[in-house]
Amino acid sequence: MAGIQDFQEFADDFNGAVAALPTSADPATPWLIDDTSSAGAPTYTKGTSTAVLTLASTSEVENVALHFGDALDFDIDLIMRAEFGVKVSGCTTGTELVFGLGSARNDTTDSVTANAWFKMVGATSTTAVVVETDDGVTDNDDVATGASLATTYKRFVIDFTGGTSNVKFYIDGVQVATSTTFDMSGYTAGLQPIVQIQKAANTNVDAVTVDYIKIVSRR
Repeated sequence: MAGIQDFQEFADDFNGAVAALPTSADPATPWLIDDTSSAGAPTYTKGTSTAVLTLASTSEVENVALHFGDALDFDIDLIMRAEFGVKVSGCTTGTELVFGLGSARNDTTDSVTANAWFKMVGATSTTAVVVETDDGVTDNDDVATGASLATTYKRFVIDFTGGTSNVKFYIDGVQVATSTTFDMSGYTAGLQPIVQIQKAANTNVDAVTVDYIKIVSRR
């Protein structure tokens, strides 16, 4: 019978003893916040079973990311699926949001060597969630899903059960971007969960709220 001896599960609903999302390594949590702001003060808070990243009103370039501090703990060849419960308060012109799995984080999301994630860009983002994969060899950018994301939570799943040569994406249980084959077989190392919201030099105060993140892998 399959059980914990066969599978491992990381899950965080952002509840519990850790009072804040740390900006430096904290042994109590695997999470780390990167914040590139200089004049402004974006917020990154733990609410009641949520993590909330909110851009500041200061007109400056800002990039706020929640990730594992580039500890790539999840072997891509063992990952079965990653699941995210997410909503946004807005994603207006000059703002970009990505969430999913990636290798070492970069302020420029297209410069992340390997990734499999959901993405929203600019003012059309509430009607245009796209998906992307990149393994350093094959790059699938901005593939339309036909789905939207706004102030109501949706369930996002990245499915590796068909192997790294056929990664699948689901939103609220429905497979999306089915006409594209998402091949990540050129990458064989580890990944980390990443949620990253950023803006150009403007006064956007867009925010992303994460209800939970779950990653299931083979052992």
